Amino acid sequence: MRKRTRLMPHASAPAMVSSIRSPSDADAFYALNEEWISRLFTLQEEDRAVLGDPFGRIVDPGGDVLMAREPDSDTAVGCIALLAYPDAVFELAKMAVAPAAQGRGIGRQLIAAAIDRARTLGGTRLFLGTNTKLAPAIHLYEDAGFVRITRDRLPVADYYARADILMELK
Repeated sequence: MRKRTRLMPHASAPAMVSSIRSPSDADAFYALNEEWISRLFTLQEEDRAVLGDPFGRIVDPGGDVLMAREPDSDTAVGCIALLAYPDAVFELAKMAVAPAAQGRGIGRQLIAAAIDRARTLGGTRLFLGTNTKLAPAIHLYEDAGFVRITRDRLPVADYYARADILMELK
């Protein structure tokens, strides 16, 4: 009897990751984050302020927003932010991947690109806050080398209350 093989669809090409560059990227950054935050939590005023002005609130103060784009259409399918703090400290924040693009390794690509970008910007410490509801993201962070820390080890005060897991890159 002949063995049947199941034809698997071709894996799509990896997304291209680069810095935010246009108002349409800023709109995509807002929309990608609004989707998951509103679905799982409540979009807070601080979220709206940062998401609504990524150039003024993230890029201009020395951080960056990285966008993952489909290589064939340049459509934004994911994003991640690096918020700059004094003493070369950066926060990894606002990571989102469009639901239709999840499961393709885009989150992993974004995290790796953000770590590299933080190093390029002279970062000496990289931390993040997440929530137990975001188990896939937590797994990606741990795979990238982030370890859990306690709130007293945070380099900032008055951090998001919804962040019940805090991590930093070792």
